[in-house]
Amino acid sequence: MYKLVAIDMDGTLLNDQHEVTMEVHEALQEAKKRGVKIVLCTGRPINGVYRYLEELILNEDGDFVIAFNGALVQNAHTNEVVTQLSLTHDDFIDLHQLSLKLDTPMHYFDAENLYTSNRDISNYTVLESYMTKMPLHYRTVDEIPRDVLIPKMMYIDEPSRLNETISNVPEEWKKRYTMVQSAPYFYEILHPEASKGNAVKQLAEQLGIQQGEVMAIGDNGNDLSMIQYAGCGVAMENAIPAIKEAADYITTSNNAHGVAEAIREKILKVKDA
Repeated sequence: MYKLVAIDMDGTLLNDQHEVTMEVHEALQEAKKRGVKIVLCTGRPINGVYRYLEELILNEDGDFVIAFNGALVQNAHTNEVVTQLSLTHDDFIDLHQLSLKLDTPMHYFDAENLYTSNRDISNYTVLESYMTKMPLHYRTVDEIPRDVLIPKMMYIDEPSRLNETISNVPEEWKKRYTMVQSAPYFYEILHPEASKGNAVKQLAEQLGIQQGEVMAIGDNGNDLSMIQYAGCGVAMENAIPAIKEAADYITTSNNAHGVAEAIREKILKVKDA
C-alpha cells in the first residue's frame, strides 16, 4: 500500500545514542527489498546525513534524501540537487537583528559549514556542530559574503529561554519565514516554502507516487507538515503531543525500535498478507 516512507532522524530513526538499531536497520532493508522508497527526511545538513545513508545502503540508484528540513532534496546516489530553497544575505541581516532584539543566540549554515556571529559561542551551537559533524566557524556580520545562500538559520537557547523567544517573535515574521521548533533548544528558520511536508510532496509527485501511498514517521514540531501530508502519519511514542494528535498511528519510542515496529505493522505484514 505504501510506496514511500519519509523518516525523521533525531528522536525517530536514531535512538538516544544517535545510533540505528539492528532491528530498524533490518526492517528498512526488508522494506527497500520489496520496492518501498525509504527517504531520510531531516533537519540536519546534508553532510550530517551521508554516513547514515551509507550505513543503511540508502545511497543506491533511485535513492533520495531530504535535508535542512525540506530546503534541500537531493539524489542520494549522484548527489544531484533536485530542489533547493535558500535564505539570502538580506534575510540573514534581518534575522540577525531580530536575534539581537530577542537576546537569543543564532547560528546558520551554508552547504558545508556551520557559522555563528556570536563571539560567546552557545553550547547548543557546539552541540549542533558535534551532532552533524559540520565544521564550526565564527564570522562577524561584516564578513558574511553578499552572495551567501543559507539553507537554514537557527535560534538556539536554554529551553525555558527559547520558549520565551518563540513567544516574542512577531507574528508577521512567522508568516515571512517557515519557523519550526525541532528540539527544546532549537528553533529553525527557513525559506517560506521550505518544509518537510512540501519536500515529501514534491518528491512523491516527481516519482509518480500518490499522497495515499506515502508514510511519514516523526517526533517533533518540524515533522508536523509531513505527518499531516502523508497518507499514513506515524508518531513516535516519544513524540510531542501535537505530532501524536496529527498522526494516524503511534508506534513505540526511538529507544524501542519504533521505526521498525511501524514498518513491520504497516508495510511488511500487509505485503505478506
